[in-house]
Amino acid sequence: MSALRIESIKKSFGHLCVLDGVSLEVEEREVVAVIGRSGSGKSTMLRCINGLERIQAGSIEVAGHRIGPEGGDLRALRKEVGMVFQSYNLFPHLTVAENIMLAPRVVKGMPAEALGRITEEVLGRVGLAEKRDAYPDELSGGQQQRVAIARSLAMQPKVMLFDEVTSALDPELTGEVLRTIEALAAAGMTMILVTHEMGFARQVATRTVFMHNGKIWEEGPSERMFTQPQTPELRQFVASSLK
Repeated sequence: MSALRIESIKKSFGHLCVLDGVSLEVEEREVVAVIGRSGSGKSTMLRCINGLERIQAGSIEVAGHRIGPEGGDLRALRKEVGMVFQSYNLFPHLTVAENIMLAPRVVKGMPAEALGRITEEVLGRVGLAEKRDAYPDELSGGQQQRVAIARSLAMQPKVMLFDEVTSALDPELTGEVLRTIEALAAAGMTMILVTHEMGFARQVATRTVFMHNGKIWEEGPSERMFTQPQTPELRQFVASSLK
């Protein structure tokens, strides 16, 4: 069953066409990596899926919710579609637990007992149970990003979107965040990841999508995409990323 179906979406900023007729289908429990050069439309596509940018043509169906050029029920959609950004966006004046509890309490009206239980569960999943009462500035960048992941998990989403979540981290911290995402993939979470981590995409993603000039230029099983690219553009991208 499809968790996400994108059909011929278009998005421009002024005269700049960023998404030019993009179509993509993602099945439940699938992990899809989205790769490509800066400006190819990767992050804009994720932002359109989550309703942060409005499409100008086509349609998106995600977790049972439809978005068109006219918009959609974004409040309902965001209850079931989590998104983690490059910047952690944690509230500095709230503890880790308070950051995690905020959205389930405000958006879902989750009672205190359930909030405590879900907070404990998601912190355990990202390996930060002991940081429950810490403040963001007491954590490393990698730990803050894992809290951001836990915060999205607390909403119990059907689909998770990751937008270059390791690009601001050094290699050691990148590794701890990628291990967290790998564990989510192993547990069956449906995920779409925009990433520059080619090795991670190859090993963890079931499928890889290569974007170029606002289009999905090539897609297929991750191993084949990296070992037998079919287009000159992907061949050149893979070769340059391995240097």
